[in-house]
Amino acid sequence: MEKIGKRLQAIRKEKGYKNYEHLAYELEMGRSQYWKYEAGGNIEMKTLLRILAHLNVTVGEFFKDIDS
Repeated sequence: MEKIGKRLQAIRKEKGYKNYEHLAYELEMGRSQYWKYEAGGNIEMKTLLRILAHLNVTVGEFFKDIDS
């Protein structure tokens, strides 16, 4: 989960969101909840897909740089 969180953070920054709070606001998600995802907390697949869709990132693009 930690790798997923770090990847979320990297993509967020690549997409121009310097602050996670702005993205959480756009997703209508609590700031602390989104922060937990970037910190490596449990994330449901439907939530991950929602975030990726908002950032215009495919699942393949997201997971291609994550080592198993």
